[in-house]
Amino acid sequence: MSKAYKDHLGRPIIAVTGMGVITSLGQGLEDNWSALTGGVSGIHKITRFPTDALSTRISGTVDFIEIPAENAVERSYAMARETTLEALAQAGLSGEFNGPLFLAAPPIEPEWNARFELADRSPPSSQPGDAYNRFLAAMRQKADPVFHEAVLFGSISERLADRFGTRGLPVTLSTACASGATAIQLGVEAIRQGRTDRALTVATDGSVSAEALIRFSLLSALSTQNDPPEKASRPFTKDRDGFVIAEGAATLVLESLEAAVARGARISGILKGCGEKADLFHRTRSSPDGGPAIATIRAALADAGIDEGGIGYINAHGTSTPENDKMEYLSMSAVFGERLTSIPVSSNKSMIGHTLTAAGAVEAVFSLQTMLTGTLPPTINYQNPDPAIVLDVVPNVKRSQQVTAVLSNSFGFGGQNASLVMTAEPA
Repeated sequence: MSKAYKDHLGRPIIAVTGMGVITSLGQGLEDNWSALTGGVSGIHKITRFPTDALSTRISGTVDFIEIPAENAVERSYAMARETTLEALAQAGLSGEFNGPLFLAAPPIEPEWNARFELADRSPPSSQPGDAYNRFLAAMRQKADPVFHEAVLFGSISERLADRFGTRGLPVTLSTACASGATAIQLGVEAIRQGRTDRALTVATDGSVSAEALIRFSLLSALSTQNDPPEKASRPFTKDRDGFVIAEGAATLVLESLEAAVARGARISGILKGCGEKADLFHRTRSSPDGGPAIATIRAALADAGIDEGGIGYINAHGTSTPENDKMEYLSMSAVFGERLTSIPVSSNKSMIGHTLTAAGAVEAVFSLQTMLTGTLPPTINYQNPDPAIVLDVVPNVKRSQQVTAVLSNSFGFGGQNASLVMTAEPA
């Protein structure tokens, strides 16, 4: 392999040759990018299920894709399928993909209505606490393929593998809000290790349900500023009160730069570096001193062979929760020092909400698009800045500015931290 196709550590340089995305803003990269840079919000009142008794009644659900059954597996699969079709078309690839698949997918549980339907056809209780056995008895009596498919965690990746002809056993991972970035990292590592010339990295999350809202509400994680919905997500402001739960998906086609150039592929950017660290502070909260997040950013920069001065833009995790925004600012300050105030920072979540499992990949797509177009998306709803968080957040309106290196952060529940460094195509 020529030196032109190797990075600073002698590994293959990883190119992105195809991208696809779906969020509450719409389907496809073109529509999403137009809305995102236009400062449009996709957050709206929930219509999927009753919210009368809930403290949070808004979200960024994706309700415009037809699915055969109303459950998280079908919704997540449909979005992953559509973003993969878009990414492969952009990459100019058809037929068997002939590379591994790495999928970030949400944890899967039966929806409440499905549990109630199963309970209704279960035999009468013979003793306390035997609900599980009653459910099994009902399923043995009458098979329910739709319910069965809806509770299989690995079924999404298996269906994608069959549809697109990926090679080997598909990998499904769930590392909370870092999942999308972690899937990309696994694709990068597979190519760097010489196991493949290309990898399909997909992240999807269609899991918004009443139960999900209740669980996150019990953690005091969700915004309760329901009216108007589009004003609820307010990253880095003084009056932020939680994130807005959302859905979405993104697919990136990764190839070694050498293989991409050899087949004349259009290159959208370079996956230059990945960093990942665990945080054992708490099951849901991040360490308030930012230590693991600091280590994650530094690991991504070191992996990319770029120092702090090389980053021109940061796509922040920017959830709009009081604690996480403060922790992320602390971690960025520790890494970039006084220079941080001169680095533009945006939170895509101010417009699309928090797409959970999909967030790292969705935001990676938008980070690459930022470099391709020379346009920095805004952070909307930035009317009341937090004086303790001093950032150039590209407030409210997009900015024209060419950047060649972007840092994208994903800091998740359970101590999952991942950062990606992306750069423009080398000359």
